[in-house]
Amino acid sequence: MACACHASCSTETPANAAPPIDPRWRRALWIALVVNAAMFAVELVAGLQANSVSLLADAVDFAGDAANYALSLAVLSMALVWRSRAAFVKGATMFAYGLFVLARAGWLLNSGSVPDPLTMGVVGFVALLANAGVAMLLFAFRTGDANMRSVWLCSRNDALSNLAVMAAALGVFGTGSAWPDLVVAAVMAVLALTAGLAVMRQARNELAPPPAHNPTVEAQTVVIAHPD
Repeated sequence: MACACHASCSTETPANAAPPIDPRWRRALWIALVVNAAMFAVELVAGLQANSVSLLADAVDFAGDAANYALSLAVLSMALVWRSRAAFVKGATMFAYGLFVLARAGWLLNSGSVPDPLTMGVVGFVALLANAGVAMLLFAFRTGDANMRSVWLCSRNDALSNLAVMAAALGVFGTGSAWPDLVVAAVMAVLALTAGLAVMRQARNELAPPPAHNPTVEAQTVVIAHPD
């Protein structure tokens, strides 16, 4: 399924601690960013050509991961307000793309077209290799802080998306129907929508101004001690 933990996959350094950044970690993030961005483009083109919405939904996962790595690298040392604004844009993009996948699924359902199972299977397998490679690259950082571990776990779990696409391809091949592709795509798109909403909600909470200090109200609070 599409990685639903995009909201928790941030690699940001806590505001109250700024440890030196391991250059190997930065290099690993750059490689992961390039791989995920490339696979997003591949699955987007393949999904449109093969009329496969499960490939398009899996592309959402790659896009979300690429945006997460780019965000981590771009605003790693910036103030929280800029990290939150960037996260909100990322969440909105994920949500919009999830809507696009659902709309595309509805259009293909009405058109009655059947996706190409061979393209689905081949591209799904290539995506599986890409995610496995990224997971192995990040494996060395799995015992780091919570942020490092979450990134590795997300990369590892992303392989489930590729297995789901390959299963959908097998279902399309065996049944000659588009339903396996549509069902897998719908589940993955809904997960992308919920992840996008979660990211936007967290970013909005971080951007909200703190409660105003009201000394008048505090002065009216009287604590009365009762004798035992």
